[in-house]
Amino acid sequence: MDETGSGRIVVGVSGSLGSVAALHRAMAEARHTDADVLAVLAWEPVGGESAYRRAPLPPLLAEGRRLAEERLSTALDTALGHGWIGGRLLTQVLRGPAGEMLVRTADREDDLLVVGAGQHGLLRRVLRPSTSCYCLVHATCPVLAVPPPPLRRDLDAVHRRNAWRLPLHPRRLRDDAPWLPRG
Repeated sequence: MDETGSGRIVVGVSGSLGSVAALHRAMAEARHTDADVLAVLAWEPVGGESAYRRAPLPPLLAEGRRLAEERLSTALDTALGHGWIGGRLLTQVLRGPAGEMLVRTADREDDLLVVGAGQHGLLRRVLRPSTSCYCLVHATCPVLAVPPPPLRRDLDAVHRRNAWRLPLHPRRLRDDAPWLPRG
């Protein structure tokens, strides 16, 4: 993308902390380059495309799209606050795998594709391949993979303690998590 702002910034938004971090980074890049930001949420029918082809149900498909649009709106409200102005921020909801839809949307060489680079374990990568890795391999434009925010690491630690039914000590949490209020 050149400095005159002729390109676009395409950002994948799902509502996860990683995608919110990516959206914030895309908005910051847009302020520096005067580019438009296109927030994209990709969705698939329940059970995937093959299940839908075997038993098509148009009302279920319409409901899936409506829920995806609602999820995108909620993610933008969460990330940018209620009443965000959509002048330079455009939105698009696409049906298909996230990586493929993002690469297909960011198809100009002067585009910048921004994705969250989440931390996934081996099992999760096998069950659900990484969108950011797909984009890095297949995109024809520059890709900016934004690391997860520090809050993600803290939430994962709390989740692991809950999963293993280990006690949570508020004092220790406060020492490990500077974002918690003191007092």
